[in-house]
Amino acid sequence: MTVFRSGNLVVLKSGGPVMTVDAVNTDIFDDNKVTGIVCVWFIGASLQRARFEQDAIEPAPSQNTASRKRKARPEAVAGEYMTVLDEMVTAMNAPADTAGDGSASPGRSARFDPPQPPFPAHSAVRDDPDRA
Repeated sequence: MTVFRSGNLVVLKSGGPVMTVDAVNTDIFDDNKVTGIVCVWFIGASLQRARFEQDAIEPAPSQNTASRKRKARPEAVAGEYMTVLDEMVTAMNAPADTAGDGSASPGRSARFDPPQPPFPAHSAVRDDPDRA
């Protein structure tokens, strides 16, 4: 019997759309006993979700996903993406701006206010007037 895992592509043995295994339900006392396979798929923009018996589904016929990924990412888009990543790395590795007003220490913003305790540390009211 086929072992299904989350992320596997499957179809109903009777036909239908390609679905993705979302979860594999097992018996509460025996993780090796599969009680159902939860699958998800889209109909248009609507996400569908249903539970199937393990015997009702089978692995989907393999599709050439590598060529589909290549078409989805043209070289121009990949080049622009790399440019943005390079700019981000440069910005993250640049030294802190030392030409500022000096009010902020490195790693902290100029408007950092430490948390205040809910009550003053020393009370102005004394219980015993003889205490110093």
